[in-house]
Amino acid sequence: MFNAIRIALRAIQKNGLRSALTVLGICIGVTAVVVVTALGTGVRENVSKQVESFGSNFIIIFPQQANVSGARGQAGTGARLTEEDGRALKREAVSIADAAPALRGRSQVVAEGRNTSTSVIGTTLSFFTVRSWPIARGTAWEPGDEATKAKVVVLGTTAKKNLFGDEEAIGRTVRIGRHAYRVTGILESKGEAPFGGDQDDILIMPIGSMRARVMRTPPGQAGVLMVSATSAETTDRAVSQINSILRQRHRIPDDREPDFTVRTQKQFQQMQSAIYGLLTVLLVGIAAISLVVGGIGVMNIMLVSVTERTREIGIRMAIGAREGDIQ
Repeated sequence: MFNAIRIALRAIQKNGLRSALTVLGICIGVTAVVVVTALGTGVRENVSKQVESFGSNFIIIFPQQANVSGARGQAGTGARLTEEDGRALKREAVSIADAAPALRGRSQVVAEGRNTSTSVIGTTLSFFTVRSWPIARGTAWEPGDEATKAKVVVLGTTAKKNLFGDEEAIGRTVRIGRHAYRVTGILESKGEAPFGGDQDDILIMPIGSMRARVMRTPPGQAGVLMVSATSAETTDRAVSQINSILRQRHRIPDDREPDFTVRTQKQFQQMQSAIYGLLTVLLVGIAAISLVVGGIGVMNIMLVSVTERTREIGIRMAIGAREGDIQ
């Protein structure tokens, strides 16, 4: 055994380049598997965190496109979601904890010489509860500000940085169009959305203020309704109650397509699982190719090492070496 080890070490020393290439082939295969596994795990955790940022019991209701003469119209055509729909859901559905109407648009916002194009949402105080989005600094507006259409806003961290940099923003004003709004609070950071976009690049104001000054809509109309179920386990029951209540309010029989669409966190998670499946197949394929390439390199070097020692093996056998000795 000692002689075998000594001969092996001498062969490695004599064929330094060949030995290095063999080690490199093994390292490439192992490194590829480790890196690919780490990337897959990292991507999965990142997407999971983004999806969970909406809340496990989050439900969103979109206005459905209207059918005109058998043809489906533009998105939002014939939208009938209203603020009163949200209040009715909160009042009548036992599996719904809270509901918030929302209008969403994009506007140029100016603050003391700086300006940025950011997403603007008009909503109610329930939005912060439904989205599980706490205020990091300052406060949201007062309940009375919604009735009086007060000029107050809450900024996301990205919008705050674009408008005020590292300076304090609470108590200062921003301008949208010809109207000035007072900043009352800064939201906690939520990061990137599951399907792209910065969730923190946002400005939130009372829905009445947005309807009066930023986005002209019919009184009471809501672009979407955001709802939170009482728990993750009651989400399916909440969806059933939403369908029942809104069909009744909009006078839509059960055999007709509703004028709204309900999306839940569970559906986002199903899409997430489908993405994971494709990602896993892709990463396994890359790792397999790396292993095959590394393995072929090692195999060829070993084959050369054995082939060029054919004469030595013959001499050993001629003087009585057994198969085990040669191995």
